[in-house]
Amino acid sequence: MLFLRNNSFGIFVCFLIALPAWLLGKLFPVVGGAVLAILFGMVITFFWHEHGKAQAGINWTSKIILQSAVVLLGFGMNLGVIVQTGIVSLPIIVSTITTSLVVALVLHRGLDISRNTSALIGVGSSICGGSAIAAAAPVVKADSNEIAQSISVIFLFNAMAALLFPILGHMIGFDTTSGEAFGIFAGTAINDTSSVTAAAATWDSMWGLGTQTLDEAVTVKLTRALAIIPVTLLLAMLVAKKEAAQNEGSSLETFSLKRAFPMFILYFVLAAVVTTVCLNLGVSADVFQPLKELAKFFIVMAMAAIGLNSNVVKLIKTGGKPILLGACCWAGITVVSLLVQRILGIW
Repeated sequence: MLFLRNNSFGIFVCFLIALPAWLLGKLFPVVGGAVLAILFGMVITFFWHEHGKAQAGINWTSKIILQSAVVLLGFGMNLGVIVQTGIVSLPIIVSTITTSLVVALVLHRGLDISRNTSALIGVGSSICGGSAIAAAAPVVKADSNEIAQSISVIFLFNAMAALLFPILGHMIGFDTTSGEAFGIFAGTAINDTSSVTAAAATWDSMWGLGTQTLDEAVTVKLTRALAIIPVTLLLAMLVAKKEAAQNEGSSLETFSLKRAFPMFILYFVLAAVVTTVCLNLGVSADVFQPLKELAKFFIVMAMAAIGLNSNVVKLIKTGGKPILLGACCWAGITVVSLLVQRILGIW
């Protein structure tokens, strides 16, 4: 009862913001409900400065609902997807993820951007946009402004990729009789699933390929999304080691993998294992669809909370460098994806 008394109002506020954002996101998938929820939350906070009794519930939603969404996303992932996609896409996925993380690390120092913002933009660009940011944010202990700023940057280049990549693919000479090359390109170089599917569906429509490109792109994208697990664990270890060094001088002896391990990631892995086992036993993938939809709605709710906790004026004043970082990550991923595809003879 105490929990409900302290948190129910704030949770309900986030729900009321998330519901229209989620519905509008379905109508406009290139934008997505998560970005709309952040924007709605920011606008509301611009007029509603002090959240009063709602603040505790808003904070709880931004953290616990966010982690719960990541766990539920595990029910949408079959660990056998990596085997199904084969060796062809894995070198590209590894190369693009590495490129984005290295660019984010280098420019974090060169542009003097906060460590958390750089990490979130690097992870979001390289893996799967908002979902990766949702997984990494509690691990690196990012605040609401850092999360909102990162999501905004990812959205900008998401929308640009969805609109420009089909044109780019045609200009550089991708095969228009098969969806393989462009599907791999979209699946490895565009960060968010909504924009991957939008670009792939556009390519299919342009060249009358049915769902060839879309099937290829989504499969590669899901394989790439599994990198959330090792990358998030790596971030958890780095954060724990840094905290140990700060608290204990230069000694890292107090570092504990048990303390560093974010339990919600373990639950995420278990959810993916359950999905894989069930699918192998003949259970229809449709069984897990409601959980996947709930995960998406939870992310929208969490983004509404983050928007409510965001200082829009500060975001505008400090947005230039993160956008430049996002542009560099995006350009690096695109170039490396094309280069490795050329080396492998895919196009």
